[in-house]
Amino acid sequence: MSNAREGIVRRSIGFLLHPETRTGFARYVISFVGVLAVGAMLVSAQGENARAAVGYILDGAFGSLRAFGNTLRWATPCLLTGAASIIAFKPGVINLGIEGQMFTGALTAAIVGYAVSLPPGLHAVLCVLLAGAAGTLWVVIPALMRLFFSISEYVTTMMMNFIATLLCDFIVLWILLPADKRTTVTLQTPPIESGARLPALVPGTASSAGFIIALFVCLLVFFFYKYTIKGYELKQVGENLKFAKTGGVNVKKSFVAIFLLSGFVAGLAGGVEVTGGYYRYVSNFSLIMGWEGILIANISGNNPLTMIFVAFVWGALKTGSMSMERATSLNRLTVNLLQLIFVLFVSVDYEGIFARVKKAFSAATRRRGQRRRREGGV
Repeated sequence: MSNAREGIVRRSIGFLLHPETRTGFARYVISFVGVLAVGAMLVSAQGENARAAVGYILDGAFGSLRAFGNTLRWATPCLLTGAASIIAFKPGVINLGIEGQMFTGALTAAIVGYAVSLPPGLHAVLCVLLAGAAGTLWVVIPALMRLFFSISEYVTTMMMNFIATLLCDFIVLWILLPADKRTTVTLQTPPIESGARLPALVPGTASSAGFIIALFVCLLVFFFYKYTIKGYELKQVGENLKFAKTGGVNVKKSFVAIFLLSGFVAGLAGGVEVTGGYYRYVSNFSLIMGWEGILIANISGNNPLTMIFVAFVWGALKTGSMSMERATSLNRLTVNLLQLIFVLFVSVDYEGIFARVKKAFSAATRRRGQRRRREGGV
């Protein structure tokens, strides 16, 4: 047992001292400091106290059990859409249709939630699983178009977002709702049954067991790509198609599998929003959740463990910004802007900049040394 503990400690120290870990930590620290500086200037320019604004954000996100529960609620979709993005991006496949897959999953969960009667618990599980299945089916279209018609998934997955949102609204308006209740003002399905709702994590908030599901999915994605042969094969498909084929990997099958897994988790995110948050399908319930997942995945370097931390911070900023908006004249869009600026800071190639600065400094030092030697010779 002692040797096992020593091995764990050595691996942990090795991870912390690894150059990539140090570089990643420095990247986030620099980005965080940069965002704080920009945020302070933005808040001051609007006539508010920057320190007080930060205090309102922290209090709104962590100041009470209720605030913490709301933070968990908004971190949940970030975790699931981020996991869906990583599943696709880590092997090099592009899935920009996470938003649309969320919508199809959400509508499916809502229909099953109010139209089917099942025992509590089982009903919620069925809603969530069928939501994932709906996301899977929706992503089959761009996957097949890429394989058989060589149409870039950049184009098809993005276009499928618009089709999904409009199609879901069409189904609700013209198929599910009776004629006397058809209105585009409050376009939504009937509420799901109580047995189809996920249990709450923090009473009085919209946090639900969906957060636990999201954490489990993220950890599953990490172990899948890190420790399984299939995960290794899928990474090879994106990194080097020729190498994957030479190694005996069925590229077409693996490519479709990546898409299906990503679509399932994206649909799952929509199902959790319905069963753990809105308790019905609401038109335009999400306009940026899918894109936020893509941003969070890129910020975290497609690392599921890092993504858990980033998604939690992202959810805290969402919750805190609402509190700040209530207490000051600032708009929550200020925080949204800072989130995007943080993405830009993290995306900067600091290693390349430091390498060029170091190279320029070394060249300047070398020139000064040569000049001194020439002057000394004279």
